[in-house]
Amino acid sequence: MHVPKLVGLMAVDARRQAERHGVLLAAPDRPDFHLTVVDYVVRQYPPPGVEVPRDAVVTVWFDFRDGEGGGGVREPRLPRPGGGGLERELDEPGDPYMALR
Repeated sequence: MHVPKLVGLMAVDARRQAERHGVLLAAPDRPDFHLTVVDYVVRQYPPPGVEVPRDAVVTVWFDFRDGEGGGGVREPRLPRPGGGGLERELDEPGDPYMALR
């Protein structure tokens, strides 16, 4: 048996995929893993493709550890980027197709 790729799957889909591949799942950060549905797997061990015996346990995590992954900090950076797009292209407000006529 080979470990399936579970990262990126919702919990419910990860359980189905594991069952299809003959492996069991454990989730140390989700004691209620059997009830977890829409949380996404962010890590797994062993990694995908590793050969394991049938009914081997694959550990999955739904939360990133400190300093790992995640969306990062979302704050404005200075200096802010200048304007652009259509505002920069038009000299005056009005019909953007006027120059084409």
